[in-house]
Amino acid sequence: MRKAELLIPSKGIEELKTAVVYGADAVYIGGETMGLRAGAKNFTAEEMSEGIKFAHERGTKVYVTANILAHNDDLDEAERYFHELKEIKPDALIVADPGMFSLAKEICPEIDLHVSTQANNTNYRTFQFWEKMGAARVVSARELSLKEIKEIRGKIGDSLEIESFVHGAMCISYSGRCLLSNYFTGHDANHGECKHPCRWKYSVVEASRPGVYLPIEENDRGTFIFNSKDLCMIEHIPELIDAGVDSFKIEGRMKTALYVAAAARTYRRALDDFYESEEKYRENIPWYLEEIKKCTTREFCTGFWFGKPTYESQIYSDNTYSTEYTYLGAVEEINDRGEAVLHQKNKFSVGETVEIMKTDYRNAFVRVESIRNEDGAEMESAPHPKQKLYVKFSETPDKYDIIRRKEEG
Repeated sequence: MRKAELLIPSKGIEELKTAVVYGADAVYIGGETMGLRAGAKNFTAEEMSEGIKFAHERGTKVYVTANILAHNDDLDEAERYFHELKEIKPDALIVADPGMFSLAKEICPEIDLHVSTQANNTNYRTFQFWEKMGAARVVSARELSLKEIKEIRGKIGDSLEIESFVHGAMCISYSGRCLLSNYFTGHDANHGECKHPCRWKYSVVEASRPGVYLPIEENDRGTFIFNSKDLCMIEHIPELIDAGVDSFKIEGRMKTALYVAAAARTYRRALDDFYESEEKYRENIPWYLEEIKKCTTREFCTGFWFGKPTYESQIYSDNTYSTEYTYLGAVEEINDRGEAVLHQKNKFSVGETVEIMKTDYRNAFVRVESIRNEDGAEMESAPHPKQKLYVKFSETPDKYDIIRRKEEG
């Protein structure tokens, strides 16, 4: 049995390091151009080199997205970018456009090419086409079922890998090819600038009655008609592996290190438990569900994996994420005074009980005993985001541990 890869998103160097230490087999990232997450921090060439070095030293692969649907004016920049990536040497490039594929293959023949879900890979003939073109992997469209993936697996060569989304936000448009953002805001989703109009609240206006807004409702459930639940397949790993999925892809290249850590750690343990024994995996499903719900989420569904979604896969009442936990920071080092050095993400105070999220699956509840700023001055609380702090906890954390706080009610 070929072991499935756990593929985790990262928007920046902090998230990449978090993904690696919390169990990713591979990380996918974007540079400052040619990717579909223009709103993410993304990586400079120097950060990309640093991230790849960090990952490779720990046996983790790094894939770089270049999956825009290119226009003529993009091609000169794409050529320059692929020459830059040729020197940086990621493990694979993720592309969607056939022109971008041929350009990457010409400039970087030594780097694997993965075909993005943006290419609408929905049938085995498409997979066979990309196999003949030299792709190492094809990312399946989110609209495929387990049955369809299994049939594709039987129609392609063993060397062609199938990557599939198993967790994270769903897109209302077919395989993410959305025109709503461009139409409403002038920001092209296919160039990485999506403003997520699928999460907006909509009403109907009758032409002769301007200013009179009529709610759009399905029964009395609400007006967020495009707002889907998030995908979660943590309870269905045996079915995914049986279908022939080679890479378990987590969505979220805009998310925090807390999301990255929680998703990576939970799916890492679930996969490892399954490969040890299916009985152990099934016994631990309650733990997986408890932990994965500590990520930000819009409620969960199984997407298209078991057939077409129904109205039950939508959220009609609001468009907000819910989370039980607040991200406080990631430990960058432990100094000679036993203090954790971190850049604070949200406010916390001396005397609070917070949680250390460990890479070995433990959650340690600890007390904040003292906080110092960069000048060494003692502080009762840390109210300023991004401030560098020296924090003494009742139990000393390890480098890269995530610090979070459970919120009441």
